[in-house]
Amino acid sequence: MARAQGFANVTVFDHPLIQHKLAYLRDEATSHRPFRALLYQIAGLMVYEATRDFPTREVEVRTPLETTVGRRLAGKVTVVPVLRAGLGMAEGVLEVMPEARVGHLGIYRDERTLQPIAYLKRLPKDLTAGPVLLVDPMLATGGSAAAAIAMLRDAGVTDLRMLCVVASPEGIRRLTALDPRLMIYAAAVDRQLNEKGYILPGLGDAGDRLYGTG
Repeated sequence: MARAQGFANVTVFDHPLIQHKLAYLRDEATSHRPFRALLYQIAGLMVYEATRDFPTREVEVRTPLETTVGRRLAGKVTVVPVLRAGLGMAEGVLEVMPEARVGHLGIYRDERTLQPIAYLKRLPKDLTAGPVLLVDPMLATGGSAAAAIAMLRDAGVTDLRMLCVVASPEGIRRLTALDPRLMIYAAAVDRQLNEKGYILPGLGDAGDRLYGTG
């Protein structure tokens, strides 16, 4: 892991396996089935590192031979994908942390105005009970993420972290200005956005590539 240059709140995963899979994820020749598997795998690798400082508590455990002391997570972890593309990452996270709860935020970007429009909000009631992981493959303009973060903060979330595969500098600046406490984890910080708000070099439309609807 490494801090993104110029962004104190952004951690970039430079692990060889993540970067290897990201190269295939970017490839326009990668069809929806392997794209889905790659996104799943990258999310699982990312969450392993992003949860490194989660608080734990001591517990007594009875092994087949004797009693010992182990450690378990101190709080309830909640994974919140931004629909629809975030679902592909959420499944990979849940493979590593099947005990996590799942909330859902439905937000789409108006292709004309680039503004976020929320259409679904389903969240556990006690979001203050532990860390919350907001997952979305792309952090582009930051509009959808900003709307999601606002909804989660309004719901009482204090420990909030965002996992994305590819982020733009513009999106990062927007989110860190909006919420300086937010930690962002990404596999890559790309060069810029184009005039349509897509990340360059990016992945294309992650939702379309994930579900074969492009």
